[in-house]
Amino acid sequence: MKVHELHDWHLKPADAIALQKQLAQRLISDQPIDLQAIETVAGVDVSIKRHLAQAALVVMRYPELEIIETVRAQKEVAYPYIPGLLSFREGPVLVDAFRRLNTPADVFLFDGMGQIHPRRMGIAAHLGLWLERPTIGCGKKHLLGDYDLPPPTKGSASPLTWRGEQLGIVLRTRSRVKPLYVSVGHLAELDSAVDLVLACTPKYRLPRPIRQAHSAAAL
Repeated sequence: MKVHELHDWHLKPADAIALQKQLAQRLISDQPIDLQAIETVAGVDVSIKRHLAQAALVVMRYPELEIIETVRAQKEVAYPYIPGLLSFREGPVLVDAFRRLNTPADVFLFDGMGQIHPRRMGIAAHLGLWLERPTIGCGKKHLLGDYDLPPPTKGSASPLTWRGEQLGIVLRTRSRVKPLYVSVGHLAELDSAVDLVLACTPKYRLPRPIRQAHSAAAL
């Protein structure tokens, strides 16, 4: 798969933050995803153990959610853990994995944030710019923003806002289970992103493509 190399990953934290602010201006967040036109969807996850990172991409046929291709890549972790700069830690191994992919997906679902991020540059947003394909972030934990807890039934949702702007949706993907924090990465729009996440989550809390990528990435 073609990846658009935008910058060096080995930046000092202050330079990385400045770059995030610049890149955020390039994000497209108002492009609806046509669920009738989608043929493939991919899950994206990274596992890190000690100083080794393993990325996994699982491409599935949509809407059947049958696996078409699984790709892995490993790389030594060169960037320290710094809140808000996760993409600089996980980005290099993800880029290696994307370059090995033979079946570019129509949409990529990331185990991580999209624009729910202090500078709108969660992992799904940042890598979306490298991929130039629709990306969606599905975070498992609250990072920032205010919201009301949605009702306990599957499909219930509440807006997540930060500094007066809506950054995402707190979405109940399974009844009486903790919600996910769904946000657009790049080349997508929030309402249709939520529809796709629900369509990819027939049983468990996480969308099936992400669950499969999580298993494939395990070290």
